[in-house]
Amino acid sequence: MQTANKMEAVPREDRIAAMLLHYEIERFYYDEAALLDSHRYEEWLALFADDARYFMPIRRTRMQRELDKEFTKPGEMAFFDDTKTLLAGRIKKLGSGRSWAEDPPSRTRHLITNIRILKDDGRTFEVESNFHLYRTRLNSEETSWIGSRRDVLRRVEGSFQIVDRKIFLEQTVLLSRNLSNFF
Repeated sequence: MQTANKMEAVPREDRIAAMLLHYEIERFYYDEAALLDSHRYEEWLALFADDARYFMPIRRTRMQRELDKEFTKPGEMAFFDDTKTLLAGRIKKLGSGRSWAEDPPSRTRHLITNIRILKDDGRTFEVESNFHLYRTRLNSEETSWIGSRRDVLRRVEGSFQIVDRKIFLEQTVLLSRNLSNFF
């Protein structure tokens, strides 16, 4: 993306097109959050491409000289390294009544912010965003996760599909009793 000073040199029509694209992606993320918060997981799953990947690496505390090793890599240990099929299996289990971690179901709020389009080839978009996922369960259990996501979105039939999602938590130690929600 362009900084404010560089934007002045961009023709007005291009700036308007960039604003419209940003608005469309922002609305997509807000609608996605609403689906998750209302437990409409099948509809949420439909936002993913058939070849999608959903990856949440483990974060480790590292010295400054080792920051390139802070997050595990694909193929190493991860909290999630799912395909769309695996996500569908997790959703099916949630609906089965046999998912003790989500019965009764959690109440969540997904807050999405700082949405930035990093790459745009007209059909696919690399988008970075920050999130705060707040969850409350039972009478007094509260958990928050804060982090960033890096998505690859594909334009499909007037909307977008998630092709690749990488979720980077700020926490290195998770204090929650389970990790049964979606980011």
